[in-house]
Amino acid sequence: MTVSFKDQVAIVTGAGGGLGYSHALTLAKHGAAVVVNDFGGRRDGSGGTTEASEAVVREITAAGGRAIANAGNVASEADMTQMVDQALSAFGRIDVLINNAGILRDKSFAKMEIEDFRRVVEVHLMGATIATKAVWAQMREQKYGRVLVTSSTSGSYGNFGQSNYGAAKMGVLGLMNVLHLEGAKYGIHVNAILPTAATRMTGDMMDPSMLELLSPELVSPAAVWLVSRDAPSRTALLAGAGTVARLALVESQGVCFAGQEFTPETVGNRFEEIASLDGQIEVMAGLDHVDRIIANARAALAKED
Repeated sequence: MTVSFKDQVAIVTGAGGGLGYSHALTLAKHGAAVVVNDFGGRRDGSGGTTEASEAVVREITAAGGRAIANAGNVASEADMTQMVDQALSAFGRIDVLINNAGILRDKSFAKMEIEDFRRVVEVHLMGATIATKAVWAQMREQKYGRVLVTSSTSGSYGNFGQSNYGAAKMGVLGLMNVLHLEGAKYGIHVNAILPTAATRMTGDMMDPSMLELLSPELVSPAAVWLVSRDAPSRTALLAGAGTVARLALVESQGVCFAGQEFTPETVGNRFEEIASLDGQIEVMAGLDHVDRIIANARAALAKED
């Protein structure tokens, strides 16, 4: 398989350093014209400068690629609208959006101010939503698009001190699931990457020996493949330290109580059976789950008759 972005245009948010920088360079090396977005703020989201995005553009163009800089804030609708206008004016279309911008404000839930919770959700979840909304009409019109959201194991599995970040990162998976369904008939695929990498946001959280194994360059090939022409949709890949895996949301077969006694006590008595993942199911849409439990109920009630 050859992955090429020739004649395609990609936007990468938070591309002034770390993962976004690596994604942007990888896209450019594979032929994409790249809009390098970075607000230029500190790790907690304060401040702001254009220097980071402009430096990445210089590196891409020096290597013979095409790129422009954008310093918009993903949490601002006006900024994201302007970014899309800038991309269309420079390159005429938008094929790829990688939502990578993020901040951290870590504290235990007991000590966290609500404003710190709100701000992290605003950048990670609302920022991905606002940026995606800004490109959505263009992708629908051209009947092609690839959108990537950046999630985290802090959401799917949890991580102490990151209730705000974890909540936002699970939220973007919900966004992916729904936009996958809504974008399908327009040729828009929506996927997720769950990276483990040493970046400005995570560099002081890990042992130096671990950092050597967690280069952002060991994430970008997976991220960039997920926005390629041949990529699937509604796929979440975990990538880091040279390993790529798929994250799946599954449910147990469960126990149908239709036509039987159904009380808190009966649920407790059969909890081990309810929770058993023997014969687990990966459900591809919310209504598929509804169809399954309705079928279970009808079958159980038919036996009663």
